[in-house]
Formats: sequence, C-alpha cells, structure tokens
Amino acid sequence: MASCALLRGEKLYTRSSSGVRTHSQAILPMIQELLAEAGVALRECDAIAYGSGPGSFTGVRTACGIAQGLGYGAGLPLVPVVTLDAMALACHQQHGGADVLAVLDARMSEVYWAQYRFGGASPAAPAALPLSVLPPVLSAPEAVAPQGAVTACGNGFAAYAAALADQPFAAGAHADVMPHAAQIAQLGRIAFAAGQGVKAADAQPFYLRNKIAYTSAERREINAAKAAA
Repeated sequence: MASCALLRGEKLYTRSSSGVRTHSQAILPMIQELLAEAGVALRECDAIAYGSGPGSFTGVRTACGIAQGLGYGAGLPLVPVVTLDAMALACHQQHGGADVLAVLDARMSEVYWAQYRFGGASPAAPAALPLSVLPPVLSAPEAVAPQGAVTACGNGFAAYAAALADQPFAAGAHADVMPHAAQIAQLGRIAFAAGQGVKAADAQPFYLRNKIAYTSAERREINAAKAAA
C-alpha cells in the first residue's frame, strides 16, 4: 500500500492507494491532491518526512527517491522516519499500551522488529518520539524477544503465525497495523522541530539487510543451519 500525508497546523490530510499502480505511479498524484486540498504549494511546507525503512527494498528506495526529488525541487529539508517507529505509534494510538512491539515481515523467513516505550504521552496526542527499548533488528521470527509485557503489532504476526504462536506476546497481536504516512508525518514534525532534518542530498534509506536475495544453494545452506540449530 502507498500512502502520503500532509500536516498543516493540527489538521492531518491523508491519502492511501492499494490498487494495481506501483508506488511511484500512485504517490505523486496523491501528493498533488493533498496540496490542493490543504491549499498550499509544496515550497510552502517546512520539510518532507519519508519512511526510511526498514522494509521492502523497492518500497524503501522509492520513498527515499521521491522525497529527494521533491526536496530538491522545492528546496526543502528531508526528515527520515524509521518505519517501525511509525508502526509503533499507530499501534499506540489505536490500541493503547505504553510498551509496543512492532514486527514487520522481511520475507525470506525473517522479520524486522523493535520495541518502544511511550512514557507519559497519550494515544491521542503523543508528546515526544517513542523511546527505543530495543532498536530495529533483522532476525528469524523465533528470535523475537521483547523485554516485559508488550502490545504487539505488525504483519509479521500474520506471515509467521506458526513460528510465533507459542510466544506470550503474540496473543492478541494487531497484525493489521502497518507503517502509514499519517504517523510518519507526526513523527517527522517532532523530529524536524528537534533539528533532525537533513539536506536532500544526504537522505538515505535505512537497510538492515545487506543482501536482498540468495541463490538456491545459499538458501539450502541457511535452511540446513536453521534445522540444525
């Protein structure tokens, strides 16, 4: 799914697309719609936040590339936002809980995951960026190990239900919670106010996996090692 959002004052405008168009085809028309609805030009915005990853290789590259193009064209700084941070905020806003575990399907029998704490911030109006309890990592689903009781979310629980079924934190996990531009915009505003904007030329995707695909022989070796563990 592709999504974009615009924050003007306290009003949040959003668009989402889950159709057959690619993200690169869908996102620019949606951004134009948001700007028209809000009655602003892109150059009048303060900054452009984007989901920096982790996530699908193509999706992360597309998000960064589009944000860079817009930033160059309008002379605006960029604010990278970790996608797991956005997932955690969405879960906190929708389901409550001070401690949140975000688990995202990374394909190839692995997940991206991280744990967060929201302190005194309320679900309706988070006062600060979520505190990272366990930073984003890439691992097998069986290796997900949060600290203490958590509210869990992310499509990793749907993709690897069997592998996570025996874990206490998997009970009642909100598998439908995914990264969305609404939370990226909210976190981006906070990060920008804290001076975390970067030049468009310096914006980078956030990767946890250095290799995107394995050969058949490498996959057999990985599966054999997992079976022997």
